[in-house]
Amino acid sequence: MIKNMKAAVNKTYGPPSIISIEEINKPNIKDSDVLVKVYFSSVNRTDAGFLRGKPFATRFFTGIIKPKYISVGCEFSGIVEAIGSQVKHFKPGDKVFGFDDQNFSGYAEYKAIDESKMIETVPGNISLKQAAVSLEGAHYALFYIYKIPKGSKVFVNGATGAIGSAAVQLLKAHGHYVEASSTTKQKETVKKLGADKVIDWEKQDITDEASKCDVYFDSVGKSRFKEARKILNPGGLYMSSELGHKGENPILSLINPIQKIFTKRNIKFPLPKTRKKEANIIKKHLEDGTFVPLIEKQYSMKDIPKAFEYVETGKKVGNILIRID
Repeated sequence: MIKNMKAAVNKTYGPPSIISIEEINKPNIKDSDVLVKVYFSSVNRTDAGFLRGKPFATRFFTGIIKPKYISVGCEFSGIVEAIGSQVKHFKPGDKVFGFDDQNFSGYAEYKAIDESKMIETVPGNISLKQAAVSLEGAHYALFYIYKIPKGSKVFVNGATGAIGSAAVQLLKAHGHYVEASSTTKQKETVKKLGADKVIDWEKQDITDEASKCDVYFDSVGKSRFKEARKILNPGGLYMSSELGHKGENPILSLINPIQKIFTKRNIKFPLPKTRKKEANIIKKHLEDGTFVPLIEKQYSMKDIPKAFEYVETGKKVGNILIRID
């Protein structure tokens, strides 16, 4: 048995340059744990936030002064190497994928995770590469979709990110009409995701071009409710994946019963949970082809800092894959 493993380590909070490749102890598994040899991971906005410890509120869960866990990375895919004595649903040799935003370690050669957490076997019709980027964006998107009434007209702001590209596909799979915004370069990509109408925000004014909608879902957190409500029908719903300008979105959500008296529109700020239920649902969408994750670039383990730097430009399309080598 290998006693040590390589991992991309960050011992403090800070920019991508603080990440280094080091040897650390291979995790021990508990009775209900699965030990996964990790082949692929990803870098998303979530990971960038945990690396920098921003917003500060996240540190109440990850460590106030310094990180509790020295290797970040939420998503992973790989092959089960060993299982605890009480594990029932996995066996050595299984191809698996998962998401863990509590213990991280996606950027390490091995990861231990309780079988009851967000881990599933990889469907036979997709690769380990695709599996590695299937949960972060999709599980966030699902928690927003849960709040949307059946047969709604939905506008997705920012349909080319991990959350937005998943949201367009899953919204269509759930029977909604979808309009979405995109850059000029990625307009055809968003059409292929299934959007009924795509608005090029670089050349067109969303307020003028978008149809009146029942739901405005900002998957990139770059809108404001006061602007979004211009295309929202009375009684419509605004949701954003980010805190918003000066942290206004959760505040507006809390005072929604009051503010809707004046605006005639609703605001919700769902807090996604990391659950096995969503992994099961996403697996089914992968199996039937109603969801296919977008992958823009792949980086090696030693180039993880470069991957973070690219993600922080805000220009990524879909997902950024990391090969754990």
